[in-house]
Amino acid sequence: MKVGERVPDFEALDQHGNPVTLRNLLEVGPVVMYFYPKAMTAG
Repeated sequence: MKVGERVPDFEALDQHGNPVTLRNLLEVGPVVMYFYPKAMTAG
């Protein structure tokens, strides 16, 4: 992705295992997406 590019809607599990969608999160307020390497791996 490039800065300013729109992210397609997606579904993921929250910290409690409940499904959430980007669309629903955006209804509540701004969303910050952060990507990082898997824990304990070389980044």
